[in-house]
Formats: sequence, C-alpha cells, structure tokens
Amino acid sequence: MARLSPDTPFVHPDCEITDSRFGRYVEIGRGSRVAHSVIGDYSYCDRQADIANAEIGKFANIASFARIGPTDHPMDRASLHHFHYRSADYWDDAENDADFFARRRARIARIGHDTWIGHGAVIRPEVTIGHGAVVATLAVVTRDVAPYEIVAGIPARPIRQRIAPDIAERLIALAWWDWDHQTLRARLAEFRALPIEAFLEKYETR
Repeated sequence: MARLSPDTPFVHPDCEITDSRFGRYVEIGRGSRVAHSVIGDYSYCDRQADIANAEIGKFANIASFARIGPTDHPMDRASLHHFHYRSADYWDDAENDADFFARRRARIARIGHDTWIGHGAVIRPEVTIGHGAVVATLAVVTRDVAPYEIVAGIPARPIRQRIAPDIAERLIALAWWDWDHQTLRARLAEFRALPIEAFLEKYETR
C-alpha cells in the first residue's frame, strides 16, 4: 500500500502546523513548523524545516533545516524585541500588535513547481523561486530566482542555468506537474529513462 495519500498529508511526529493548507500526497518531515502557508500537491519537506507565510507549488523538494519566509523583527522602531508586538505575553492588560502581524503575514515567499531547496537554505519573505529552480545548501536567497536557475552563496547568486532556456520554456509549457495521478503513473518509465528533450518530444504535442 502506498505510504502517501491524496486525502491526508503525511505529517511526521513533533510538527507544529498553524493555519496552513496542504495538497495531495504531501509529506511534512519530523519536527517541522509550517505556519500560514499553502503547500501544493506532491511537495514535501524533510525534518526540521521552518515554513511561514509561503505559497509552495507542486512537486517542491525542501531539504532538512530549510527556512522559507523567516519573519522579521521591526528595525524601524525603538526596540527589536517581542515585548512591543507580543505584548499580551508580558502584561495582562496589553494586546498584541495585530497590524504588525498582518503586515508580516502579507509578505509571502513563493516557491514554484518542481523546485529543490537545499539543506539549511533560507528563502527571504517576498522572494519568488521560479519553476524548476535549485537553491544550493546553506544559500540565503534575498532576490527572485529565475525558472530553472541554480543559485548558491550568501547572498545567493546565479551559478548557471539548470537546463537551456528554450528547453525550460518547453517544460513550463508542458506543465507536467498538472498531470493527474494516473497519467504520472502511466508515464513513470519515461520520467526515469528519457533525457529531457526526448521526454518533451514524446509528450509536448499530446
């Protein structure tokens, strides 16, 4: 029997899930935290991932200890500390700063389809990672990443294109990530065996 389900995400122990939605065949690794986020079909994160205020596409591969959408402290105020926006934690007669939290949650990090976020990588709020892109281990991404681009470093910089731009455009047009579960199974052998161009030639006109 298959381990993953179209109906219920596979959430490992010790996870903290807040106000988030999951697609089909999703897996959340042990000890991960997911807050105010949407995670698309077939996407997964490995253990101890920290995801907040994010929209993650289908078939995203998120390695252990990655952090997507880390929240900021207010650097334009007299103090950086929690006390003036998590105030109810400190005083019975004080309320939390609802406007501050609303602004924080509006700063969405967006991760495209069929992406790979490496171990310990950080994706800053309001950054978009294009379809098919790769973020290297321990990279800190502060700017948008183009589709099928590989980035690395602190701050992350382009290393090279994963595949040629014309091939990337054809893959995006094919949008195989929108195929249904039965079609993916039927074409599993070709995913495994065919080079990208041969795969495109077989399926892009169907």
